[in-house]
Amino acid sequence: MDSRDRRRSRWAPQRDPRWDLRWRAFTHSPFLPATVLLLIVSAAAGLFAGSYTYAFANPTPHDIPTAVVGDGGGRGRAFVDGMEKALDASLKTRAYDSYGQARRAVEEQNAFAVLRTDGGGGGGGARPEVRMDVAGAAGAQVAQVLTDTAPKVAREVGVRVRIHDIKPLQKGDPRGLALFYISLAAVIVGFIGATQLSVHARALNPAERIAFTAAYALLGGFTIAAVVDWGLGAVDLPFAESWLILALTMFTSGMVFTMFNTLVGRWAILPTWGLMVMLGNPSSGGAVSWPLLPSPLGLIGRWLPPGASVNAQHTAVYFGGYQHAFPFLVLGGWSLVACAVFWTWRHRHPGGRPADA
Repeated sequence: MDSRDRRRSRWAPQRDPRWDLRWRAFTHSPFLPATVLLLIVSAAAGLFAGSYTYAFANPTPHDIPTAVVGDGGGRGRAFVDGMEKALDASLKTRAYDSYGQARRAVEEQNAFAVLRTDGGGGGGGARPEVRMDVAGAAGAQVAQVLTDTAPKVAREVGVRVRIHDIKPLQKGDPRGLALFYISLAAVIVGFIGATQLSVHARALNPAERIAFTAAYALLGGFTIAAVVDWGLGAVDLPFAESWLILALTMFTSGMVFTMFNTLVGRWAILPTWGLMVMLGNPSSGGAVSWPLLPSPLGLIGRWLPPGASVNAQHTAVYFGGYQHAFPFLVLGGWSLVACAVFWTWRHRHPGGRPADA
């Protein structure tokens, strides 16, 4: 070592070997994961509250598809224009030739309301009348917004408005939240069941793990539907279809956790919770209808399992005969991807047992 190296060594900060020993002991102790969890849980609490507050605290109309029948003359057109202005251009109108076509658009959930303005010409002393049909089952909050806004606009433009709910919610579910709650139960219990299998049935091989996930999904979906329908009488479910949707939701949720458990090990609950609860449930359209959600959530929610579950369940209960394939494709797609990832990298999953065991 020359003189320059000796001078550099003399002035270089010296590490205390005791700190190295303490850090090594800390990283090999249970205090390291506990500290990481402390920070993660604290951050997750704020993110959880923020995601639900962002979605639910101030629901505002963004895009309300509305069917319009008839040109309605000057007053009828003025009423439609007044509604669009009052709702800040959030009323997206589409003209239909007949009321039957407009009503079918509601059944297919392409419209949330029907405005009939064909009586808007108005002669004599009577004020012209506009008839507005809302669909509470399509979105209770949307129907409420339209019902509250229409009389004010009618007074401003000088017409009478007659409001009728053509798709009311069931008596046991006046706010339209029951379907959101049963879907939420299926999502949460679905991945909690998978976490418990990973803890208490760790030795299951991959095929057995998938089979038991499907088994508790089938039984759990039946139990949820039976309690809500037969036990409480809160909602009259189309039992077989609702059971299938709940079972598929639980299986998808369980396999999503299993996929993440394969990819990231013991931290799998974090991405699962983030995807299914913090993002999926607020954007599902169950507690607040999609037209009232912030635009990004309304778009994302349809492609996530909670939103697909609510969508399928909602159509099954209130729009029987007009069920769409899309929510089932979303649930099936997530299940297929999760199973494929788990099966492909099953050697990385923390469970399982030797082949000869």
